[in-house]
Amino acid sequence: MLTGQISAPGQILLSNIDIPEPGPKDILIKVRRAGICGTDIHILHGSYPAQYPLIPGHEFSGTIEMVGTSVTRFQPGDRVTADPNIACNRCENCQKNQINQCLNWQGIGITRAGGFADYVIAPEGNVYPIGSISFEEGAFIEPLACVIWGIQTIRPTIGDRTLIFGAGPMGCLIMQSLKAAGATEVTIVDRLPSRLKKAASLGADHTLLTEEAPSVLKNLAPHGFDIVTDATGSPSVVESCFQYVRARGKVWLFGVCTPDAKASFSPYEVFRKDLSIFGSYAVNRTFNESIELLRSGTVKVRPLLSHTLPLEDFAAAMRVAEHDPKRMKVQLYWD
Repeated sequence: MLTGQISAPGQILLSNIDIPEPGPKDILIKVRRAGICGTDIHILHGSYPAQYPLIPGHEFSGTIEMVGTSVTRFQPGDRVTADPNIACNRCENCQKNQINQCLNWQGIGITRAGGFADYVIAPEGNVYPIGSISFEEGAFIEPLACVIWGIQTIRPTIGDRTLIFGAGPMGCLIMQSLKAAGATEVTIVDRLPSRLKKAASLGADHTLLTEEAPSVLKNLAPHGFDIVTDATGSPSVVESCFQYVRARGKVWLFGVCTPDAKASFSPYEVFRKDLSIFGSYAVNRTFNESIELLRSGTVKVRPLLSHTLPLEDFAAAMRVAEHDPKRMKVQLYWD
């Protein structure tokens, strides 16, 4: 089978390897769509913990090719996706239902072979049916599930006024999910007019270019926003979030900063304003909610898909995902 690999930081290659055999409790999925995530870019540059050589790809959908001898819930031909987070289900964190913090965690596309390949293996317990959801939309289930875990963590309330820095695919998913959770006004900030136009078309109430934000945000919310979210992974943006959050408000760090990044804030301000700071890592059994939001049309993802390339163009797809100013979500496809 053909695979797209990162053999070492900065090194991309296409390679043909044998199709893997599923274990008794595993499922072999024929990949039809796979999305490129910012994490994949970090892995390419060696700024995210991974094991090389690696077949990345943790956002994917496809059809079941083969099931292990002990698999009972699925059969060949089923349309599925998979949660890439594999928990041991026996460590202290797993027993507290904190599987995204599993002490023996493995990740499809991170520590084991992922979806940038003709076929990928996933444990039966990580596989979810997608029914009539398209493969394009099915490859958005994992990133949307990450957003939903964050939403469940920060617990928005009806009537919240919210601010998001970053109008890329994740920022637009956050914006739609906050509205579904009860936020009545969402403002989104980005450097690129094209991304702001997309966010507006999907329901953002206010869209601001980065350079105009400081003067406008204080007028929009003189006392600050209830929730301020970083969806950029930029330490300087993280620092700016504290300027715009209201007393007893919430700062949500969703964007992935590099492990060595630092950001400064005033502990006194956090104390004085009763602020809450939240992180949300990966997913925590939130695939079902993601599937239902897509199935119902509550969250729309097709407008976020800007580029599709075949696996044979893996290197070009990674370049587009990192550098093309017009990109939103980039997906690999199979005929």
